[in-house]
Amino acid sequence: MRVVIMGGTAGIGLATGKALREDGHDVTVTGRDQERLAAAEAAGLSAERLDGTVEEDVAAFFDRLGEFEHLVLAFSPGAIGLGPLASITSKDVRTAFEGKLFGYFTAIQRARVTGSITLISAGSARAAVPGSAVLAAVNGAVERMVSPLAAELAPVRVNAVAPGLIDTAWWGFLPPENKEAQFAAATGDLPVKRVGQPEEVAAAIRYLIGAPYVTGSVLPVDGGFTVA
Repeated sequence: MRVVIMGGTAGIGLATGKALREDGHDVTVTGRDQERLAAAEAAGLSAERLDGTVEEDVAAFFDRLGEFEHLVLAFSPGAIGLGPLASITSKDVRTAFEGKLFGYFTAIQRARVTGSITLISAGSARAAVPGSAVLAAVNGAVERMVSPLAAELAPVRVNAVAPGLIDTAWWGFLPPENKEAQFAAATGDLPVKRVGQPEEVAAAIRYLIGAPYVTGSVLPVDGGFTVA
């Protein structure tokens, strides 16, 4: 089966691509960074440079690709919009939405998927963490569209995974010592008492792709963050 992972050259997207390739799937990942694309190809994945925020390029990509079975959407504009609301600009808010939610909409509209669509949101959608209002808004919107899309696009299945604290390059805006301190403080209240790894989120995506009776669901992969 063919799988396309948009935003699949790093972190959760790349871990998912590697896992699905091990299952024997034909995996294509997209991204904007040429070095990351080359690394993905070295790992045995097909890789194509694509900016998911450019509608014309996304449309042309899917027109060339034709029908395929599974789509995974793993866009992330990074930590844009993170911080106290008073310090966030309207440009930051637009960039956060355009870099994830709007890109997801475009891909879903254009992709000729026959099996399933899996969206990556984040635990911020359901958490009360100061400084995360913009991230919560973006990811909350992602999660809220899952169930109506599952009904509208049936028999194509639509699901989402909602990662919590995962050790990826997303945290690159923090110096290493600050990141470790942040992780230590955050994991103290988690039931699992540790940070998650991209491969653990990939396992959840792998499950949803292979679960033919699951649709319209949001699966938390957060070590108990949203129930702690």
